Amino acid sequence: MTDLPFEQFPPLSAIRICRHAFTQRIPGIDVSDDKPEVLKRLSAAHREIRNEMGIADWPLVTAQQIHGNKIAVVDNCSRGPVSREFAGCDGLITNQRGIALGVYVADCCAVYIVDPKTPAIGLVHSGRKGTELGVVTNAITEMISRFGSEAANMIVQFSPCIRPPHYEIDFGAEIVRQCRTLGVKEIHDAGVCTACDLDRYYSYRAEKGKTGRMLALIALNPLAD
Repeated sequence: MTDLPFEQFPPLSAIRICRHAFTQRIPGIDVSDDKPEVLKRLSAAHREIRNEMGIADWPLVTAQQIHGNKIAVVDNCSRGPVSREFAGCDGLITNQRGIALGVYVADCCAVYIVDPKTPAIGLVHSGRKGTELGVVTNAITEMISRFGSEAANMIVQFSPCIRPPHYEIDFGAEIVRQCRTLGVKEIHDAGVCTACDLDRYYSYRAEKGKTGRMLALIALNPLAD
């Protein structure tokens, strides 16, 4: 077994069509700088975790993350370079196999969405603002529209995120309500507060903006030869 700092969620691990991870705090890396520099310092460790997952050589697609509600549809034309960031977006959806979706968080929630029947996946960055703007709702409705997914077939998993009393509101509860309204039946919450465990997670609020980022990852497995 590996000692690399990442975790996986049992409900997603049980779905054989995809693989996923949620990175944790990386020991020994100075994260008291601006976000671009911090992500550069974390990139080698994150790549090592992607290698452990068996996806280090797959295209990695990320979102710019502006606390908005736009969703990028990652199709076959998006493969291009090994890494690509979709500007102006906070969520990613795809039905393409062998492409990794990634979002960075440090208190906001990474919301994993899996439709095992179509199959299709989504990954969303949703904090207070994004939740108010319905970013997860948009991702689910886009999966329905673009891929023919059904909300009742979807499995939704929340990453660790900030929660009361360390934050004024419980935006996770609102995401649950939005998912239920759309007809999602299976919703799982890690139930962990990032600000409560700084040995394990980064927290933008608790560390006053000078911190790292956890990387949420999900990808559809290629079809067996």
